[in-house]
Amino acid sequence: MPARENLPSTIARSPQKAQDTYAETLDSAIAQYGDGERAHRTALASLKHSFEKVGDHWEPKEQRGPSDEQAERGAADTALPTAGGVDANASKQHLLEVAKRLDVRGRSRMTKDELVEAIGKANDAESRRTLKAEREE
Repeated sequence: MPARENLPSTIARSPQKAQDTYAETLDSAIAQYGDGERAHRTALASLKHSFEKVGDHWEPKEQRGPSDEQAERGAADTALPTAGGVDANASKQHLLEVAKRLDVRGRSRMTKDELVEAIGKANDAESRRTLKAEREE
């Protein structure tokens, strides 16, 4: 399976099930759509249905399902922004717990939408830090 050889780093640091989900979907999507952006978007959408991004890796979601408004609509070509792997449909309590793990400041005063945005930024920052450290090794 070619997809397993080139997993994105955040997925490579994730549980085996997340890696399998992404790789198997990507291989299938490449067979259907060819190796391009659409195949990779399809694999990521499949991953987001069962996993959420926390820091520099993906973790199983408490409940399977769409992660944001765009995923709910199922429209791959829409201009709607995604939540970048944050489970925007999770409870505010869950988002507060994730924000606490990521040391998001001011989280207790944030709305649910603000938490989703702050977690996304914290995820991106953590991924950058990890990638930089891996490159320096």
